[in-house]
Amino acid sequence: MSTSPRKNCRVAIVGAGYMADEHAKAFKAIEGVKLVGIHSRTKARAEALAVKHGIDKVYESIQELYNSANADLVVITVPELSVRQVCEECFNFPWTCLIEKPAGYNLADAEAIQKAAESRGVNAYVALNRRHYSSTRAVLRDLKSNDQPRLVHLQDQEAPTAALKAGQPELVVENWMFANSIHVIDLFDVFARGNLVDVTPLISWQPGSPGYVFSKLTYDSGDIGIYQAVWDAPGPWSAVVNTPVKRWEMRPLERASYQNSGERQLQAVDIEGIDVDFKPGLFRQAELAVAATRGLNPKELPTLATALKSMRLTSRIYGLG
Repeated sequence: MSTSPRKNCRVAIVGAGYMADEHAKAFKAIEGVKLVGIHSRTKARAEALAVKHGIDKVYESIQELYNSANADLVVITVPELSVRQVCEECFNFPWTCLIEKPAGYNLADAEAIQKAAESRGVNAYVALNRRHYSSTRAVLRDLKSNDQPRLVHLQDQEAPTAALKAGQPELVVENWMFANSIHVIDLFDVFARGNLVDVTPLISWQPGSPGYVFSKLTYDSGDIGIYQAVWDAPGPWSAVVNTPVKRWEMRPLERASYQNSGERQLQAVDIEGIDVDFKPGLFRQAELAVAATRGLNPKELPTLATALKSMRLTSRIYGLG
């Protein structure tokens, strides 16, 4: 395969579950993109997705997928406990990799994946799609011209008991903050500026009896982060960014509203059509991934190193090392 950028982008997929379906839907809607192959350990599901999305061929292995499909980009979307093995196999080839989150079922797994990518010089990104929500981008556009200190308050809710009942492996649920809380915690890297100075636990994580977690994050920019989580109890996922002149709220995360200083009412921002027609964030993410194959190195698309930063923050918040 030529490593020089091409006008058209040839996309391959590893995995055939729900997220593989959603990624395929987004990529095939982009002009100049062709879905050229899919591989999954469950061949029947791969065959079904190939028919549904017009994917050229189902391949028996990642080696065969690379050798025959001539893909520029591979989307890796497999269960958490398979991510490292599949990534390391995909890293043997010089295509661009987009890895469905989490890129590792815990911090040690994520660090091993990052080390493997670095040692092989792989161009790898992580599908942290909440960064690409139209709501997130609306907030960032507004904050760009506001240099005032920010209070970033993220609220998380996790249901590990329900995850076990739904068939999630016990090892994944034991590390559920990396598999699921990472979706929320990653927004600190989006909204808080500067370098993280300190993480102060106010209510510490109790592994034997998960309940509440509450932490304060301090940044050298003057920004403050607040992380609040409830485990096996009701609560929303939400993000609030306060400045002296405006308060932004994302609840649910897909929707953004703002409140100006001196006002009492929240004013909603319209959701963009791409977050209605596709799983939110995925179309914009797919556009950025295609741009990455063309050597454009889009800063909005998080690399493995960026994702690892949020995994390490998760570990600090939960006192795991």
